Amino acid sequence: MDPATPPSNLNIANFLTVVRIAGVPVFGWLLLTQDGESVQMRLWAWVAFGLLMITDKIDGDLARKHNLVTNFGKLADPIADKALTGMAFVGLSIIGQLWWWVTIVVLVREWGITLMRFVVKKYGVMPAGQNGKIKTTLQALAIGGYLLPLEIWDNPPSDVLRWITHITMAAALAITLSTAVAYVRDARKLRHDSKRLAQA
Repeated sequence: MDPATPPSNLNIANFLTVVRIAGVPVFGWLLLTQDGESVQMRLWAWVAFGLLMITDKIDGDLARKHNLVTNFGKLADPIADKALTGMAFVGLSIIGQLWWWVTIVVLVREWGITLMRFVVKKYGVMPAGQNGKIKTTLQALAIGGYLLPLEIWDNPPSDVLRWITHITMAAALAITLSTAVAYVRDARKLRHDSKRLAQA
């Protein structure tokens, strides 16, 4: 593809992003079926979550490698991530695997930043930064730990895995809040710079 030619929104990277969004209700159904008490359905929910999160890595790699980065992708990719992880947070709280206050703090941050992205879109697109990707990875790992029905193992291994999951979630929560501050700062700078250029 000619680097000077903007890529079409109809590309494989964006398709995978849309697939991830479409898979959210399927994952939610698997998680919430039988109120999360079915070991088999919890395992299927864990598999579904893992596969959907893998598409995030694949679509990003394809977009960068084949020059398929689009404004649609920049906006839709973080929305797809937040829809999937948001469903996981809410679902895990509903079935009693995760404290509601954690879910509320994370969702307020995630959707607040997403709303801010739309508000500042007229000044420019804010792509996800490296810290944002680390945050998503930590959240995904912690969610994966909570999704697993650890009761299928004996107490020593399950207790260790549960504590690892708690620690990972604590780290995810810390970077979730710190990146929120960074995004607000970047949004203010983007708005300021745009207005300054318009007046020049």
